[in-house]
This record gives sequence, structure tokens and C-alpha cells, in this order.
Amino acid sequence: MSMIQKAVGDFSVQAFHNNAFRTVSKADILGMWNVFFFYPADFTFVCPTELEDLAIRYDDFKALNCEIYSVSCDTHFVHKAWHDISKTIQKITFPMLADPTGVLCRDFGVMIEESGVAERGDFIINPEGRIVAYEVIAGNVGRNAEEIFRRVQASQFVAAHSDEVCPARWKPGAKTLKPGLDLVGRI
Repeated sequence: MSMIQKAVGDFSVQAFHNNAFRTVSKADILGMWNVFFFYPADFTFVCPTELEDLAIRYDDFKALNCEIYSVSCDTHFVHKAWHDISKTIQKITFPMLADPTGVLCRDFGVMIEESGVAERGDFIINPEGRIVAYEVIAGNVGRNAEEIFRRVQASQFVAAHSDEVCPARWKPGAKTLKPGLDLVGRI
């Protein structure tokens, strides 16, 4: 079942952010673009490489009025402990959401019930709180912040230009397509 245009359910979870604990709820994500970045667990192998990659691009996401929320089934205390001892995780300045009960993982369909951890999934949420793009992949394959960033740019573009679509490898300033008009001559 597709998650496209699914409204994010109501939630209220603890987060570790800027060396403090705070509550994040659905109200916090409305009115701006968001990326929910699910990963299996803290203190693992692939996850820190992905989170560092996002941390490097975080200012670029913020320039697009897009917040990043990393999410795992760990508690906010575990997020802090990982942050305190890992030089890689210390680079993270976006909120790390704690989902120990799996409320977010289940809402986004990424909970692995047998092991109590999340699949690797990233979801782009529009300002109305709806999923407009997502990817869920095997746990042993890391994701690329550059591609997620490109998908946010494309999602924002088509939201502002409803009569145009973005072809493969589209980047801002590149040619777009107008359905119906650009099909002529391609058949």
C-alpha cells in the first residue's frame, strides 16, 4: 500500500536536540517541509555514516525550510549517550526523535516487529503534514543525503508548479516536463 499523500498521525515523542531533551509533536512539523529519517538503532554500523552524511548537508536542508528528524526505537537517553561518546554523532544538530514504543515506526510502516527496530526509511513530509516521497530499503544498505536533498527540492518545485513534473536527475534550474505537451514526439 502506498504511503503517498498519507497524513502523518498525531504523535508526541521525546527528542535529544542541541544537548537537551524536548518534546516534538505533530504540531511542530506543520507549516514547513520535513524529512523523517528512520534507522534501526543507535550504536550500530551503517547508521552513523548516514546520520553524518545528513549532518554535513543539514544547513542546505534548513535553507529550504526543511527540518530533519532522525528516528529510531531508542530512548532519548540512549540518543544522548551515543552523542556523548561518538565524535561522528556529535556533528548532528538536527533533532533525534526517540520512538521506544514504536508509535512513529508503525505510523510510517517501517517497524520490524520481530526485532523491535525500524527499517531504513526516509520520508519527505509537506507543510500540510502529508507524505509526498519516501524510500524504504534493506538494513544493510546506507542512504545518500544528496539524493534525499534532491528529492526535497523536486517535491518543493512540483508543489509550487502543479503543471510541471521533474524528470530523472532533475536539479533546480534544469528543464522540467509539462504532461501532455512533452509527450508529443517521444512515442
